Order: sequence, then structure tokens, then C-alpha cells
Amino acid sequence: MKNIDISTEYITLGQLLKLADCISTGGEVKFYLQEKSVQVNGQSENRRGRKLVIGDRIEVEGCGEFIVAARKP
Repeated sequence: MKNIDISTEYITLGQLLKLADCISTGGEVKFYLQEKSVQVNGQSENRRGRKLVIGDRIEVEGCGEFIVAARKP
């Protein structure tokens, strides 16, 4: 499981997919979510604007598992 460190209150699912190198541009998010299975905390998710907060666990088909974590100062 890989940490995705954030310094803000939340990050969107689309931003996470880009930071995790699952996609290369933000424009790919919509199509990616239509083709791949993504789960947030065990629940299926297909909204690119879904707000993810520290502690959320994300499983992306073909890309891996991630957890949203606080960036260390």
C-alpha cells in the first residue's frame, strides 16, 4: 500500500489518480473510471470529484492500493 501525502483538508479522486500515476492527465479521469474498478473504503466509486480525506483507503484495479496520509512538515 502506497501513501498519497496531502497538505490540504482533502483531495479529489481525480487528483489522487494523477498523483498515484494511474493516469497521466486530468482529462483521462472520466474514461479511466468508466473502464476500471475503483473502491474507496471498500465501496465502489466512479465520481472523479469524490473528496478523499486523511485515512481513506483506495483500491484501483490494475494500479494498486493507496491511503491518503498527512504530509509531514
